[in-house]
Amino acid sequence: MSIRKRTWTTESGEERSAYVVQYSTAERDARGKRTRHIKTFDRKKDAEDFQAQVRIDVKKGVHTPTSRSITVEEAGDLWIDGCGDLERSSVDQYRQHLKFHIKPYLGALKLPALTVAIVRDWQDKLRNGIPAPGQKEAEPRSAAMVKKVTTSLSSLLSDALERGKVGHNVVRSMTANRSRKRKVERRQKRKLVIGRDIPEPREVDALLQQTDSKRWHAFFLTAVRCGLRASELRGLRWQDVDFKKSELHVRQRADRYNSIGNPKSADSQRAVPIPPKTLAALKAWKLQCPKADGQQHLVFPNGSGKVEAHSNIIERGLIPAWEKAGITVPVLDEKGKPERDAEGRPVVKAKYTGAHSLRHFFASWCLARPPIGLGLNLKELSERIGHASIQITIDTYAHLIPRADHHEELAAAEGEFG
Repeated sequence: MSIRKRTWTTESGEERSAYVVQYSTAERDARGKRTRHIKTFDRKKDAEDFQAQVRIDVKKGVHTPTSRSITVEEAGDLWIDGCGDLERSSVDQYRQHLKFHIKPYLGALKLPALTVAIVRDWQDKLRNGIPAPGQKEAEPRSAAMVKKVTTSLSSLLSDALERGKVGHNVVRSMTANRSRKRKVERRQKRKLVIGRDIPEPREVDALLQQTDSKRWHAFFLTAVRCGLRASELRGLRWQDVDFKKSELHVRQRADRYNSIGNPKSADSQRAVPIPPKTLAALKAWKLQCPKADGQQHLVFPNGSGKVEAHSNIIERGLIPAWEKAGITVPVLDEKGKPERDAEGRPVVKAKYTGAHSLRHFFASWCLARPPIGLGLNLKELSERIGHASIQITIDTYAHLIPRADHHEELAAAEGEFG
């Protein structure tokens, strides 16, 4: 295996140069000679990186020559075809990543041609909104989106690796500065803040007080006192609500396409205690709840007794309820100034627009000390909320644990003989 510099002069008299990597594999041609391959690079460093990787791959017997490999686009199609056992929403997300973020930039490249430098350059182009070849313009992608599509590219390459289409997963080889990157990501990630991401207790009280509908009153109470995800609330059945034991069981959920399936993870299948007022609200709502013939009897269905669309919960239930309760913020124009209607009155909108804010409130309520909250520890909260691991709970909610720095608590902890 060798690297040599090739120079030549173009027809216009311009001197050009390139670096050629020449190597052979264990395969033999029709005459019994080892198959030789060459690959050309503009930069010597890229040639050296390729040579080092090929040397390892050939030794392991996993090297795939570029001539026998497939493109990123072809590998992407094979990857999507192999995702048939995943949820429809996940597959749709992968298709979008492939169509809008991966294929336009990398689709024509052969898999072995992917290098760390190429992947880094691709990430920079996504982050800075640099158009792909053939595109006139492109929007900058957020750091979170770049991370997601990079994960998808890694999954694509892992699938190709299993199919023998490429010798290694270049994304997994991107170990340089990984520790630094993680620190940057942790600094950039915003912590959930009560009053911004999580409703305050007084705001939740106003929401519940101003909700006249038995349906929405029961829905909001179940969300803030039991902590179910919106998908779990939409898939909750009356047979999963045990009125005698005052608990409900999460056994299924409804996805974005209104299809019923298993919960998000094995740990999402759980039993959750129901407080007395929430239990009473569910009993009152059950008397009016629509039923669908031949269907599962859902706790929070639409008017026909079928799965309620997530958009309806937000647009017809949650946002109007927040606005009626007066939990709003002003709408700002492009200059950051409050907008006004034709009569000069400030235009406002609901302060919280997602159902997950109610789940966040449940977590904060569980961690708060009695009598304000339940005073649970993180392990107990993780079990109640159905996280796949306690680390998720720690990363998301640990900063909400009340600190023992109040004067009365410090005085009591100090003891009589301090």
